[in-house]
Amino acid sequence: MCLAVPSKIIEVDGYMATVDVMGLRKQVSLMLLPEEPKIGEYVLVHAGFAINKMEPAEAEEALRIFEKIFKEMEEQKKNWQTEV
Repeated sequence: MCLAVPSKIIEVDGYMATVDVMGLRKQVSLMLLPEEPKIGEYVLVHAGFAINKMEPAEAEEALRIFEKIFKEMEEQKKNWQTEV
């Protein structure tokens, strides 16, 4: 299964950008985008490449969903550990 994650551009340096993903920062390539994104814009990142720009509302909603899933997974893990 492939997963692309909405990420906020915080720095651009040529064909590379630093993005923020739920508080984590990483470097991604911008080479697949038709135009350079601006700082503060959201991009969809897959396998280290920004593959598409995203509208802020769409990106923020997707990130809320990811956060909810991660919290539910953590709760399930805690419940499983106490049952064993």
